[in-house]
Amino acid sequence: MATTATAGPAAGVAPRARVALWDNARFVAIFLVVAGHSVQRLTGGLDAAFAVYLLIYSVHIPLFVLVSGHFGKDRLEGRDLRRILTDLVAPYLVFETIWTVIQWLVEGKTTVDYANASWTLWFLLALIWWRLLLPVLAVLRWPLLWATVLAVAAGYTDEIDSTLALSRTFGLLPFFVLGWELKRHDAGRRWQEAAPKVVTAVRGAAAVLVLAAVVTVVAGLPLWKRLHLKDFFFADDAYATFGYDAWWAGLVRLGLLALSALLCLAVLALTPRGITWFTSLGAATLYVYLFHTFLLYPLRESGVLAEQATVPVLVLMLLLAAAITLALSSEFVRRVFRPWSSRRSGACWSGSRARRDGPRPSVTHCVARCGPPCAPSVGSPA
Repeated sequence: MATTATAGPAAGVAPRARVALWDNARFVAIFLVVAGHSVQRLTGGLDAAFAVYLLIYSVHIPLFVLVSGHFGKDRLEGRDLRRILTDLVAPYLVFETIWTVIQWLVEGKTTVDYANASWTLWFLLALIWWRLLLPVLAVLRWPLLWATVLAVAAGYTDEIDSTLALSRTFGLLPFFVLGWELKRHDAGRRWQEAAPKVVTAVRGAAAVLVLAAVVTVVAGLPLWKRLHLKDFFFADDAYATFGYDAWWAGLVRLGLLALSALLCLAVLALTPRGITWFTSLGAATLYVYLFHTFLLYPLRESGVLAEQATVPVLVLMLLLAAAITLALSSEFVRRVFRPWSSRRSGACWSGSRARRDGPRPSVTHCVARCGPPCAPSVGSPA
């Protein structure tokens, strides 16, 4: 049974203890995100890379969204709305400006378009929408069902596109709601307290499911290419955009949503429940998310990877993804990018006098914080 341990602030209000399972899951998810971006340019000329890419895309963003949804709130107060502005809107504007300048210098693009996010920044926009939509869905009788209906229906119209990340907001909304549902039904605590025999049985089933997914992807790779499965996982375009103009196209998305949800739960089951060497790194996932693109951009845009699409290069890029994930989630990087940050919880540019008088955290610290910073992680033995 998991124990709890907290370190409260001076005011005497103890923050919630971080649960090791969720920090571990964050780290797994962000590694898969970096790995997917690392191998993407190899997929055009190497089937092995496309198989790895397809497997990663079936679970990496859904898992990242699910974990984010686990910390979502079904009721928003003024403080929560201010945090959306300071923790998401402000960083989005900063990083979108940086990418606009980079693309102007490197690619000659002169368009300034804050409504269409550069590369991975769509996630910040989608996270804004998810946080705002959750309280609306939470008052309905079956929130997850309605989120799924919205996800399937959104693919039938090209009016819902990448503008303000709306296509991915709706397409991935079920995973955010699923994460919240897991919290609402206390699934995390129940899993932490599960008996060893139950854990072994569930993990065995999860391993079989993951293995079956691997075999299915590899065995049917030519078919998945013809069916444009990758475009469904992107959730960025209307069905008709990639050739699915029949009425049953939404059923394909529905099936893939169910598959990705099962894979997410399988990965969570296989993720260690207790504190590991990477648990503390899982608290810095958005540092990794925001900055890994700057490291991969030269490799992706230079054409080097597309010209060197071989299995050794694929392995090398996966190792590079692991190295980038470890480096950017390290305490050293966090210290560099938040030199004036306070370790007190909730200090991101609030209007209160106490927070104004204290040290101000950096933009990246505001984005990267996930849960109470003063609380150590706790977890079960395995």
